[in-house]
Amino acid sequence: MRIRLIAVGRKMPKWVTTAYDDYAGRLPRECRLELVEITPGPRKQSADAARAIAAEDERMVKAIGRDEHVIALDLEAKPWSTAQLADDLHAWMADGRDRALLVGGPDGLGPASLARADVRRSLSALTLPHPLVRVIMAEQLFRAHSMLIGHPYHRA
Repeated sequence: MRIRLIAVGRKMPKWVTTAYDDYAGRLPRECRLELVEITPGPRKQSADAARAIAAEDERMVKAIGRDEHVIALDLEAKPWSTAQLADDLHAWMADGRDRALLVGGPDGLGPASLARADVRRSLSALTLPHPLVRVIMAEQLFRAHSMLIGHPYHRA
């Protein structure tokens, strides 16, 4: 099973890339994490945000695999705890179906991406910067896997 983190944004700061790569690299092959970057829509002072969201939405939906189970990260969705993620990861690994985690840009996910999602989850009631979500998701997946195998990384 592979998990694809499909995220709006390119050219992340070095700290984001370093942290993401570190945590993603710790995950075993049976639940490997791959990053798919979506080119952001045009955002200028005079540009319409709806146009940018529409462009990102179209690119994101095209990036989703036909048979992937899709989880949209959405501020207004049901909260996702680390323990729940560990339970989900266990179930995902058991069924072997690929997963796609969708991370929107500065204005969130578009309607087509949300409609394509099989599940919506929220990482926090806080509004998180989308580059940081990449790092948090990679770390939480590693933490969840650590919980499943009894590794001491997770000490809650």
